Amino acid sequence: MISDGTAEDGPTFPIRTIYFESPSAFPEINSFTYETASKYGLKLDIIRLDFKSGLEALLKSEPIRAIFLGVRNGDPTAVGQEQFSPSSPGWPPFMRVNPILDWSYRDVWAFLLTCKVPYCSLYDKGYTSIGSIYDTVPNTLLCTGSSAEGEEHFKPAHRLLDGRMERAGRVKKIVPPVSSCFNTISNGVNSEDEHQHSTPVASIISVGDEILSGTAVDYLGPLLFRKLHEIGWVVSRSVAVQSDIDSVADEVERRKVDADMVFVYGGVGPLHSDVTLAGVAKAFGVRMAPHDAFNEYYMSLQGEQCTSNKDEKVQLPEGITELLHHEKLSVPLLKFQNVIVFSSSNVTELEEQWDCLLELSKSIGPLKVSEPFVYKHLATNLRDVEISKHLSKLSLQFPDIYVGGFRKSRSGPLVVNLEGKDPMRIELAAEALCKNFHPGAFTTII
Repeated sequence: MISDGTAEDGPTFPIRTIYFESPSAFPEINSFTYETASKYGLKLDIIRLDFKSGLEALLKSEPIRAIFLGVRNGDPTAVGQEQFSPSSPGWPPFMRVNPILDWSYRDVWAFLLTCKVPYCSLYDKGYTSIGSIYDTVPNTLLCTGSSAEGEEHFKPAHRLLDGRMERAGRVKKIVPPVSSCFNTISNGVNSEDEHQHSTPVASIISVGDEILSGTAVDYLGPLLFRKLHEIGWVVSRSVAVQSDIDSVADEVERRKVDADMVFVYGGVGPLHSDVTLAGVAKAFGVRMAPHDAFNEYYMSLQGEQCTSNKDEKVQLPEGITELLHHEKLSVPLLKFQNVIVFSSSNVTELEEQWDCLLELSKSIGPLKVSEPFVYKHLATNLRDVEISKHLSKLSLQFPDIYVGGFRKSRSGPLVVNLEGKDPMRIELAAEALCKNFHPGAFTTII
């Protein structure tokens, strides 16, 4: 029995509790947490950092050997865990203790209601799984209708009949962006040019320890850059991550918010290091579950090699998996809302999968194909200090054109790069730049 900390109870033995306080948490969650800690005399360690950094700081200041968690099978973070599981690679070392790992949704509510355990008031308002204010809404399966004023009413969480739909309320809300920088190409100059606001933005994530260690060379990333450029997309970020579920999940979770589409490759397959799909599931807050349709493709592809593992079905992120079928592909492409995962292991396979994706886009539209980027490269032996002021002025004069520069070697010529979607505007920009210097100062590189 847990003491409520009153004098009549005699000596108290406060349970040390860790709470990660977030500015995106529901106010009701914060209130319930603090009130419960006070009622039961809990020693509450409040951490205002992200999970990994917070645990590192906590364990450094006060060593802890084990932490009790409320993880259950079906939770995204439960992938690969048992009742006692060491922390994931790359995280501070401690033992994860999961006493309710095998509990079902119904088990949890049976315990809370039978033992009269207090819980957050949000669960009486239709919320069945609570994350942040940006990705959590009441579960529509509990909706009882709307009032005359248009306000929806919901049954309490314990009335949900199918526990597998517990996370149906974990969806991405539409939040007005802080700025338009995610959907524009810019030289650091604000512009209301219609061109810029219509440019789709992509992020690319490669998964593989071999890439990070330099053991393998990544040829797929540069190919994707070119392919996206050819259909008018701009790549805002490309990153390589470890073959680790948490690393993949963290990166996918960040990129799926600020990019129109996220492309992921590497780490897809039956090996222990193939964690990409589990990482995607965790990023979206869903569990991994067998997918019968995809399993048929996979078994057909593997043939006799799978006869010894007939009962081991392929698992994919539940509820968000979309199979993109194409007659030229032996296995469909995988799409999870605005995340597309390529199973390519080399350039030839990626070329084939990309071409099929573009063909599918003509009918079912996973990708928006817009005007391709065009460019002009001008080489010059002018010194950087001679040209820098004029390039800055050119950026202001032509905000719809990307103006950049690079050298293939320190002693080689400077190459000025002009990129945009209007060939005429690029020619005008090139002429405007050349007028500032003597004839022959620039040569065009084909």
